[in-house]
Amino acid sequence: MNEIAPLACDVIKPIEGRFTWKGPEVDYEKQGMHIFSDAEIMEIDTALAHLKSLGEIDFPQITPKTFPLETLEEALRGRQGDLRSGLGFVLFRGLPIKRYPHDDLARIFYGLGSYLGVPNPQSYQGELLGHVMDVSDVEQKARAYHAGGKMEMHTDARDIVALMCLRTPESGGESRITSSAALHNALLETRPDLVAALYEGFLQRRMEKDAKYGNGRVLSNGKIPVFALNDGEFSCRFLGRGLRRAIEAGDVPDGGIELEAVDALEEIALSPDYYLDMSFRQGDMQFLNNNLILHGRTEYTDKPAFYERRYLIRLWLDVPEWPELKANYVFDGAADQDIWLSRRTHLGELPSAYLRKVEDMRLHGEKID
Repeated sequence: MNEIAPLACDVIKPIEGRFTWKGPEVDYEKQGMHIFSDAEIMEIDTALAHLKSLGEIDFPQITPKTFPLETLEEALRGRQGDLRSGLGFVLFRGLPIKRYPHDDLARIFYGLGSYLGVPNPQSYQGELLGHVMDVSDVEQKARAYHAGGKMEMHTDARDIVALMCLRTPESGGESRITSSAALHNALLETRPDLVAALYEGFLQRRMEKDAKYGNGRVLSNGKIPVFALNDGEFSCRFLGRGLRRAIEAGDVPDGGIELEAVDALEEIALSPDYYLDMSFRQGDMQFLNNNLILHGRTEYTDKPAFYERRYLIRLWLDVPEWPELKANYVFDGAADQDIWLSRRTHLGELPSAYLRKVEDMRLHGEKID
């Protein structure tokens, strides 16, 4: 992989495309939603039955071959195009969620996702299917997706991030998304120097355990760009807390213009002139192109009982047909992923297995390190 070179202020141009949108201009239910037809649901049921007829299939073995969708496949491939060059997001709705136990919903979600990309591990634990739920009463130093409350705007590490809603909260918890190209253009109008700083990027520090149980590298080898033109296609990968961790650890003296640029980008992303909020229903599946969309979460109030808490499951997907990210645009690389995968547990991603483990720890007063 070659490296991405930073751009000077005088050569940076506004980004154009359908993915350059502002939240108030978009009606996601009309423009970005796929509602499953009865025929498509029947095909999903048939694919699930086929998968289960093969025995105790683990998640890495759930593929288009073991989860066959003869006609829905074409629609899914079309949505992959929408993710790349359309609005950058799609929401699937209409799955009759009461028909399936959560474990089968996880299988369906993973099976559909396998048509859009290749699932990747999401942490040092090697999980291919993440669990987004407030378990901060069990997990020490809980990561953002294992804690409650709002979540800052960011992108994840792979081409696509997908969420499936299994349970909604008492109130709040909307998915907040923003077009990174629109943010780029807004900042370019007022502070082109900050846009240039974001093309140059900054040092990032990652979670200690992801490094310890990966290739050992906590701090990035060099600056990781936020904005880039990757084989001519605009791309944005943004994680402000990566820079802030580096500042707190003393890896970066004071942040300077880099921190100013991060703060400015986050400020625009949280402007109602730019963001779009989505309210999830049970069974909804949201797919986002991390190259084009920042995402976060609004504040929410959870239900008190453990088995009623807000609960989503998550996929990270790479798309082989999309441009490969350049070497200096990647932190969690193939070496990390191979080591992380070696730590995953057979069928450990099943919701029943995950929730049982967490509930047992709660009852016994144990903590996840």
